[in-house]
Amino acid sequence: MLSQLSGIDTLVLVLLLLVMPAAGIIVALRKKNTETYFLAGRNIRWWTVAGSVFGTNISSFHLIGMLGIGYSIGFVQSHYEIVFPAILLLCYVFLASYRKLGLFTLSQYLEIRYNEYARLIYSILLVLIILVQLIGAFYVGSITLQWLFGGSSFAISYEMGLLLIGLITCSYTLWGGMESIVITDSIQTLMMLAAGLAVAFFTFSQPEIGGFLGLLDLDAAQPREVQKMHLYLPSNHPNLPWSGIFTGLLLQHCFNFSTNQFLVQRVLAASSDDDARKGIIASGFLKLMIPFFSIASGIAAYYLFKARFGDADFNSDNTFLRLVETVIPAGVGLTGMILAGLTAATFSSVDSMMNAATTLLTVDIYRKYIRPQASDAQTLRFGRLTILVMVLLAILVAWLTYTPDRSNNFFLRVSAQLSYFTPGIMVAFFFGILWRRADGRAAAWAMVLAPVYGFLAEWIYRTWLGQIPEIQAILDENLNFMHRVAITFVLSSATLVGLSLLRPGTEGSNPEGFERLRPELKARTFLSFAAIFIALQLVLILLMKATGLPARSFALWGALAAFGVFVPAIRKDKSRPVYQNDLLYAALLSAASVWVYYFFA
Repeated sequence: MLSQLSGIDTLVLVLLLLVMPAAGIIVALRKKNTETYFLAGRNIRWWTVAGSVFGTNISSFHLIGMLGIGYSIGFVQSHYEIVFPAILLLCYVFLASYRKLGLFTLSQYLEIRYNEYARLIYSILLVLIILVQLIGAFYVGSITLQWLFGGSSFAISYEMGLLLIGLITCSYTLWGGMESIVITDSIQTLMMLAAGLAVAFFTFSQPEIGGFLGLLDLDAAQPREVQKMHLYLPSNHPNLPWSGIFTGLLLQHCFNFSTNQFLVQRVLAASSDDDARKGIIASGFLKLMIPFFSIASGIAAYYLFKARFGDADFNSDNTFLRLVETVIPAGVGLTGMILAGLTAATFSSVDSMMNAATTLLTVDIYRKYIRPQASDAQTLRFGRLTILVMVLLAILVAWLTYTPDRSNNFFLRVSAQLSYFTPGIMVAFFFGILWRRADGRAAAWAMVLAPVYGFLAEWIYRTWLGQIPEIQAILDENLNFMHRVAITFVLSSATLVGLSLLRPGTEGSNPEGFERLRPELKARTFLSFAAIFIALQLVLILLMKATGLPARSFALWGALAAFGVFVPAIRKDKSRPVYQNDLLYAALLSAASVWVYYFFA
């Protein structure tokens, strides 16, 4: 396909790719201090927060892979994009405290709530997590660029791809910091959305599909066991069990959107609490679009290819390029635009990872332990040097661990296992804001022991529980990572609670730190709100079971119930017009997400 790029496609591709670093470099030319470099001067508006969060969260491999999974498995992959519970947790529990404290890093929050050891452990864990992910991003990004441009005049080697990613991201990140990143992330988001929506439009427009509604009819005409437009698989499914989705995967979403420096740094950089909330909610709507233009396009590709090519077996990893070749009109620049969007997405996560890790190393290590009295100039110099070292290290390791089969790369396998560390981090944050007695020592142990619990849970399941037929029938013969995350979260919670209770009174629990968060604490209100939300949905589910009606019949009622939970709080807030109230948009996001849960059951 790419060897047939027309002149207009090449022109569009080059022009669009030049926009991104050019915008970042222009911003980078402005004079920087510590706050503008690491947090864009805490002055970004909600639309930039939304674009940056989405661009940080999505990569080209993500978009291409989602479409391929839609082709091979189906709509169930959408659960990775339905993140409204995690977004609500950030917006209405953690966000006000984070911003009131004027934090640069989330580890500072743990020091205020607990002690400096909890802060240090978080910093070390997050830097390691980000570094491994950064190496994986360079590895996958370079292979993706090779794949996208193979056979064209832009064909590159794996080594060239690594250097290209490093040079382009450093061209604006090294000097511009967060200020350049949020601008380029927003541009990348627009380019990704344009690429994804173009592919979806032309795919659904094919006569064999007949639009999105035509796809639903086409899928419904198949036997139930082979239909793809459904969200739930059995609890013993090896990859996407419904029981894991509403436990471990939900917890992973909460980690990413509430306690992960990598993503929450955009919220810390917002110009106001209102902009922060609206931006993160808007990013939730953008993520909710992905199932409909990426995953559903993969499902449409399955039926389209079957109609045109018979029973020919296509590798799901190649679905995206085969689909572009099949449905996108040639010679009008659309192919160039799509390739530009995917190329931009390759850079969108890398620059954010670099900035997040640098912020942690600079603020939590350099200014905390190495040079507490460092000037702005010294701090910026260290931050830029750290970015350069991390990029060079990531390129070197990605190059040394290269294998032609991207699924067997060591660092990709390690990256896939990073969820061993996340439950302990979540426990430290959640109990820190919910429970006055939560102890700093206990929080540190919960974070340190989480991976031990994860490995132990897998070992016990593999050698004993997983051999029991009755348990196999429920949870499969291998423990899915989502179930393991849920088990680890419970064990880490028990560790924190148990060790906290061993100390008499409030010794070690830092009640002063808890009180500093108290004026903005809305956690218990949020828990009450969540309880009502869940109770209403349980009533509908029981009605569905009792009547035997399909879940789709309850989609509207589920959405209305979700929206209705917010109505009293929206009406109570008289300080601004309803259309300016972030609760309204939180209600709409929740209602839309719940509708998806029911309609595609």
